[in-house]
Amino acid sequence: MSEQESDSFSQRLKRYAKVSTKLTYLVTQLAGHYVGTSLDRPAHALALKTALGDLKGPIMKIAQLLSTIPDALPEEYAKELAHLQSQAPSMGWPFVNRRMKAELGPDWQTKFAFFEHTAAAAASLGQVHKAQDLQNHTLACKLQYPNMSAVVEADLKQLKILLKLYETYDKAVRTSYIYPEIAARIREELDYNLEAKHIQLYQTMLQDEPTIHVPNVIPELSTKRLLSMTWLAGEPLMQAKQRSLDARNQIARNMFRAWYVPFYNYGIIHGDPHLGNYTIPENNSVNLLDFGCIRVFPSTLVQGVIDLYFALQNNDQERAIHAYESWGFDNISKELIEVLNGWAKFLYGPILEDRIRPIDENQSGIYGREVAGKVHAALREIGGVSPPAEFVFMDRAAIGLGSVFLHLKAEINWYQEFHGLIRGFDKDAMARKQQKILRQVELSA
Repeated sequence: MSEQESDSFSQRLKRYAKVSTKLTYLVTQLAGHYVGTSLDRPAHALALKTALGDLKGPIMKIAQLLSTIPDALPEEYAKELAHLQSQAPSMGWPFVNRRMKAELGPDWQTKFAFFEHTAAAAASLGQVHKAQDLQNHTLACKLQYPNMSAVVEADLKQLKILLKLYETYDKAVRTSYIYPEIAARIREELDYNLEAKHIQLYQTMLQDEPTIHVPNVIPELSTKRLLSMTWLAGEPLMQAKQRSLDARNQIARNMFRAWYVPFYNYGIIHGDPHLGNYTIPENNSVNLLDFGCIRVFPSTLVQGVIDLYFALQNNDQERAIHAYESWGFDNISKELIEVLNGWAKFLYGPILEDRIRPIDENQSGIYGREVAGKVHAALREIGGVSPPAEFVFMDRAAIGLGSVFLHLKAEINWYQEFHGLIRGFDKDAMARKQQKILRQVELSA
């Protein structure tokens, strides 16, 4: 074993021990609860969130991811863990100085006109500092925490244990499909060179969308673990929701197009519609800020999404079965179709009616939670289901965006927005466009 491998292995063992110490007691409590021991679930969920927040790193990112995947966690835990990403404490200046020296050399500060000591934002894998380069461009410098590769592997091992525990007490959704999908995306998020390519990809896909803004990468101030981009000024969405209804509707339309123009034109989706990943300028346009979690889908899956829409609209069971099978569902029974259609009718509901309406007319608070609970119970009754891996981030994007529209209290004609995107769709033409754009930025499907 090389010295570098030995050091990585040592870091992994330390991280595994730290995470295990923090979580073992809480996980034991949860396991005991499901074999008869009483448990204050809201209090336990809060304690789990606090423990994960202290740990930082991928385990926190994973928990925040799970909180937005329908049915992946019980309701109390989903509510608490959803707060993790936006509440991560930042690391201090001595840490930042050491990390910047490691990335840009001991004279790194001479490459900036200024570099703010306090982080503008902090998350699970790194933090962002506002800076200015020598050409007077205002920058967002995203700096990764140290030893993240070793930490990721240790935390992913913990994820396997947590998912296995969850599945022992709830058989409705088999979780084997969740782990490899989350693991792949988390590992990708460590590579800021890859994220720089994702930014170039989104610049190209959204070049005809004047109300959606993507930053420019500064290559000479970027490395695999440092990503320097132009700063996009705007306010957090939770502040923008105080704007007029017309303004909020405009923001919602822009958000809808930011996610679904790439999907229906190129089969590419941003899998992390978290509130911290975009800001809103005064003109109600949208700034996209984070491009670590990008998923590329085959054109057959996109065709399946459209097929299921028309199957639901026309009550066409055969077309619905074909759509589910094209996504990778197998052993589809009549009972399973009824349950899957129950979830699909909720997700597609706003685009099935040609009228102005809110995204969720029940205004249930957490988008999809009530319907997901009913679907979950029905799946349990019929023996459970193993959804295809693609559904981890497809569902996550749909639910995440729905939550944004719920916050905005937007009321628009979603039917018209959707039909404007799919009009003239051809899966073979989409596949060719996808391959062309991926080649342009040197990415593979």
